[in-house]
Amino acid sequence: MSISAWIELIASGLITGGIYALIALGLNLQYGLMRILNIAHGEFLLVGAFLTWMVHTNFGISPLLMLPLTFGLMLLLGWGVHWLCFRPLTQTSPNLDVFEARGLMVAFGMMFLVKSFVTFVWGGDIRGYDYLSQPVHLGFGQFALNKLLIFVLALLFCAALIVLLRLTLLGKGVRALMQSPVGAQLVGIDTKRLHPLMFGIGLALSGVAGVLLSMAYTISPDMGQAFTITALIVIALGGFGSMGGALVGGLLLGVIEAIAMHYTSPSLKALLSYLVFIGVLVLRPEGLFTRKGRKA
Repeated sequence: MSISAWIELIASGLITGGIYALIALGLNLQYGLMRILNIAHGEFLLVGAFLTWMVHTNFGISPLLMLPLTFGLMLLLGWGVHWLCFRPLTQTSPNLDVFEARGLMVAFGMMFLVKSFVTFVWGGDIRGYDYLSQPVHLGFGQFALNKLLIFVLALLFCAALIVLLRLTLLGKGVRALMQSPVGAQLVGIDTKRLHPLMFGIGLALSGVAGVLLSMAYTISPDMGQAFTITALIVIALGGFGSMGGALVGGLLLGVIEAIAMHYTSPSLKALLSYLVFIGVLVLRPEGLFTRKGRKA
């Protein structure tokens, strides 16, 4: 392969990995803070993707304008979902293990509920639209403008969350709850307000990922579960609760998939991802980028 071909291959993996990281960050925030393994996370990506497709094709509104709108709508939706579904579980579950099990069952039901809603409203067909697909020459490679834009915006949203968690008072409260929930509550951190807000932000990131995904790829109601599984693989790579690890893990998985599919077959994409997942869980269950006992 030529240098330009290698650059284009790695860049393609990084673009896909940026979306992986964005989805994984939201799921990692929910699980790392609240121990909610939201396996319906990928289904909420569908809401952002199909909503953007509908608005753009029917009214000509730019997907870029849908980013803040989708973020706000999904934030409110996530807030409501937490208060209606997961907050009652915290009050009725005798311990954390029971809460996790019940929360997983609730998320399992929610997965089918959201998918059925998307199929009912927008149908079961594959959708897509053309947006900024013209080629752009950069260095040794040629890339579609919409995919470059996806990569940049995904990194910006990922970086914004990491900065929020590391440099703000709100973020310090979130990290304190991740490290020691009991200790954080003893010093006055209000979990009743913080938990639904962070759950909403996690869901909002999934919706934003859906908006970005719709700008360059076709979408269908069946793709949500695959992205949830991918997010779990990314979290395993980066370490549960590690936001920086999820970002690096997402980019790394995207590159691994791109290179592996080039030398094998695109039909083996899922198999390759599962092999990475199992390998990391067996050889380094705490994640590749997280020190034992410490979360980035």
